Amino acid sequence: MISSVTRILLADDHGLVRRGLRMIIDAEPDLTVVAEAADGAEAVEAASADTVDLAILDIAMPRMTGIQAAREITRRAPTIRILMLSMYDNEQYFFESLKAGACGYVLKSVADRDLLEACRAAMRGEPFLYAGAVTALIRNYLQRSRQGDRLPDTILTPREEEIVKLIAEGHSSKEIAETLVISFKTVDRHRANILQKLGMRDRLDLTRYAIRAGLVEP
Repeated sequence: MISSVTRILLADDHGLVRRGLRMIIDAEPDLTVVAEAADGAEAVEAASADTVDLAILDIAMPRMTGIQAAREITRRAPTIRILMLSMYDNEQYFFESLKAGACGYVLKSVADRDLLEACRAAMRGEPFLYAGAVTALIRNYLQRSRQGDRLPDTILTPREEEIVKLIAEGHSSKEIAETLVISFKTVDRHRANILQKLGMRDRLDLTRYAIRAGLVEP
């Protein structure tokens, strides 16, 4: 049963953005921010179904992206509704968000107008899509129905995605090992497995893949 006040987890790596969004949300009698996170990993830890009804996740966050966090939150606490926030009207991010379990996609540029409506739609069990996303969805559906295609599911594990993201952001194997608290050899083993899985050769290929998969911003 949905409580009369929707309890919201707000995740964005910019404190100023979080404060602004929190002011908009907390001004509403039926919505309240009960937790904040500065990256995707923090969001996953804070997303307890006992205390949170709705998670609002920025797509582009360090360490773990909003899309990765959405996937993990959906797995751990499937009753939590998820909205994605993005600066970019990007079809790839939009489709990856839907695949990760999000029920809405809100552009930051119009968050002051759309966010409250999106929160309430999510809690009613309805999708919230901005106009450009609706066009993309229809175009994609028509294209897939003509070709008989479907979007492939990710073949990388969450840890492998984390490493691809860090590689694409320009981190060395030593830096990745320190960030993830694993050995240098483990990073190299993961890198070799990732390249083999994706049929790729080098860092440039991985960076292109990371952009396409919405792990990093172009």
